[in-house]
Amino acid sequence: MSNLSELLPTGGGQNAVDFVASGTLSSGQTVALQSDGTVVAITPDANPPSADAPVVYSGTNSVFLIKAAYDSGNDKIVLAYNDGGNSNYGTAIVGTVSGTSISFGTPVVYATAYAPYGTPVYDSANGKIVISYRDDGNSSYYTARVGTVSGTSISFGTAVVFSSNVASTTIGAVYDSANNKVVIAYQDFYGSRGKLIVGTVSGTSISFGGSTTFSTSSPDYISAAYDSSNGKAVIFFKEGSFGKARVATVSGTSITFGALGQFENGLVGWTSATYDSSNNKVVVAYRDDGNSNYGTAAVGTVSGTSISFGTPVVFESADSSYISATYDSTNAKICIAYRDNGNSNYGTAVVGTVSGTSISFGTPLVYETATTRDQATTYDPDSQKVVIAYRDDGNSSYGTALLFSTGSSNNTDFIGITAEAISDTATGAVNVYGGINEAQTGLTIGADYYVQNDGSISTTASAVKIGQAISATTINMMDLT
Repeated sequence: MSNLSELLPTGGGQNAVDFVASGTLSSGQTVALQSDGTVVAITPDANPPSADAPVVYSGTNSVFLIKAAYDSGNDKIVLAYNDGGNSNYGTAIVGTVSGTSISFGTPVVYATAYAPYGTPVYDSANGKIVISYRDDGNSSYYTARVGTVSGTSISFGTAVVFSSNVASTTIGAVYDSANNKVVIAYQDFYGSRGKLIVGTVSGTSISFGGSTTFSTSSPDYISAAYDSSNGKAVIFFKEGSFGKARVATVSGTSITFGALGQFENGLVGWTSATYDSSNNKVVVAYRDDGNSNYGTAAVGTVSGTSISFGTPVVFESADSSYISATYDSTNAKICIAYRDNGNSNYGTAVVGTVSGTSISFGTPLVYETATTRDQATTYDPDSQKVVIAYRDDGNSSYGTALLFSTGSSNNTDFIGITAEAISDTATGAVNVYGGINEAQTGLTIGADYYVQNDGSISTTASAVKIGQAISATTINMMDLT
């Protein structure tokens, strides 16, 4: 005998257990055990999106202009906002995710004045949070402070001005992990120009190089994302009557950029961008003013110093505002939180899946049945939850946050692989751990195989290992218990 597989029985393999199928199953299909004892195919969206109970983090004060970041070094969430109950001071608070809830420490003031557009980013090389903002207590200069998270609190270094020209629009900021720099995009009001500037963190301070103009046409609704596969910052903004984007390249403390890209042939608002690391795409979510203010998203592909976009896709066929997008890296999903003005201004979230140059969306989920505003999102990979922070106008405009699940695979409930095709509600054989499944094709002998989120079997490591291929069609399902 030349092959170990010749020693094995033909047909259904070994260690097969009979199960009732929930849904029609093909031969060689990975299956999960359900609570009623039936088995179902493993799929990426077996567990639908859901929202956990909201938690108030400013129980006596109204808040506005909220932004969020994730501190991976400390596994904490940092929110920056203006505290309406404390002279509109720029304020930060640290959140800790545990299970299905989030708790917060004591708020810390980082600007003793109205400080709009405060945008935190996490500098992973230095383990610091950098908040950039407009300091109306200092001639409305653009300013940045370096924050250090310790436990459930945050402390700040000295404020550093990076522009003495003022404006009234959002700030886009990202951390460039290839160069260990903070990139900030903002509007220079006096010259009606969009500017980019590079910051370098050292200890509890930050220094800046010279600014570079990326737009001379009064850009508005500025946001940014970092494309880690290409090592580029991508800036999104409204310029004139169009939605535009530029790819920026950092070199030392200076920055250059490529030609203008266009994601929407019309007016846009409330832009928010994120990066899909599974598909190496940037996604921008926005309000399409030229299409009844519908919530819309477009997928961008960076090539060198340029960017191109697929056809925009509507995620909410109603007036949408206060849009915030983030990326769930565990489940390869885009989460967009927004206010649905077509549904009583309720806080709503929708989950998108990128494919090629397009994106598809599931059914929107209302997470707050009251008027909301200033939605902010970030992803906590340790808990595998999106954090949505917002102002709850149905509860005294308090700052509120909750955990949102984008939906997940049932692959962690893996029980085995079908030894044969099984019709819905019929009983059939499933090979379980300790057995042999002979219903595969194209396996690499000697390679270890794992169950992926979509139910496929591959050599890419995941949380669920099956076993080792002993022929092109056979897996030895090792007893891993």
